[in-house]
Order: sequence, then structure tokens, then C-alpha cells
Amino acid sequence: MPTSEERALRHKKAMQRKKEHIDGRIAAATIDKGLLVVLTGNGKGKSTSAFGMLARSVGHGLRCGVIQFIKGQWECGEQMLFADNPLVEFHVMNTGFTWETQDRDKDIAAAENTWAHGAAMMKNPEVDVVILDELTYMLTYGYLDKEMVLSALENRPEDQHVIITGRSAAKELIELADTVTELSEKKHAFYDGVKVQKGIDY
Repeated sequence: MPTSEERALRHKKAMQRKKEHIDGRIAAATIDKGLLVVLTGNGKGKSTSAFGMLARSVGHGLRCGVIQFIKGQWECGEQMLFADNPLVEFHVMNTGFTWETQDRDKDIAAAENTWAHGAAMMKNPEVDVVILDELTYMLTYGYLDKEMVLSALENRPEDQHVIITGRSAAKELIELADTVTELSEKKHAFYDGVKVQKGIDY
């Protein structure tokens, strides 16, 4: 059985190898550009992650824009926190979920009107970060033209970051993205009859 000194020496050597590997990867990362980040999958936490990045960006003094598709008329903690921040421009579709409106034409009109704000942000080089929360649904349901959205993403300012959230991200979005995270669902309290919780779910 190895002694504590031998274990400590093995650990030190392993960490030295790891540090050399990580330092090498950091040194090789020389590209500086705006990122397209897609947060998708059935698991909870996609929007939460996006708003965590918003908090980081605001902390660094970056100018940000937030477009929230799907969201309803209830108070969301993230909107209450950031809506009055001078660094954040907020636009919410404010129609609720599609199964609540049950009106495709109304949903399309609302999506197009909301998208116009996001498209304007992605043409503005002074906007550093744009969050398109729940955009994937707008493409899945055909409320927004996919080619129009992809074109806006491809032609945005080079140093502008865009974060897209929502389930079932289109393959074209995934191919275009720099970073894609798919959150999987193992358990969810809602399916056991637990109500959505303030601060956790909204």
C-alpha cells in the first residue's frame, strides 16, 4: 500500500501534467470574437444559465439586450432585476405559451414584432451581448422564418455575443453555434405535482 508521501508525490505529478495540458490549450486559444451560444435540451436551467451570463456581462459594464419569446404576463425575477438597469434593454413577447393563446396568427404577429427588436440589436455594434430567450420555439413552430434568423446571426457585428435558449434547437443553429450545451432532464419536481417556485422557476 502506498504511503501518504507516495500518494502526495503521484498527485503532484498528475496535477503538473494537467497544468501543462491546460496551459497549452490556453496559449493556443488566440481567436477573439463574438460567440454564438446555444443552450438547449429538455433539462431545467437554459434560461437560468443565459441570465447568469447576463449578470456577468453587466458586471463587466457590457451593453446587453434581452428578447424573451414565449414568456407570459407574470413577473419574472430576471426581468425585475435587470429591466431598469441602464446597460440592459428588455423586450418581452408577453403573450404566454402557445397552448394558452391558441391563436397561431396572433402568435406569429407577436413573434415577428418581438423579433424586430432582436434584429435591430444584432445590427447595432454598440450592443455587446444579446439574449434570445426561447427563440428555438419560434423556429420549431414556424413563427419566424429560419433563413431570416440565421442570416441575422451570421451578419451581426463580429465581436457581439448572442445566447439562444430553448428546447429542440434546429440543426442549423447548432451547426452555426460556437458553443452548444444540451441540458438533460433526470428528474423534475413539477412531474411530482410540485408547483413552480418563485426564484427557482420564475
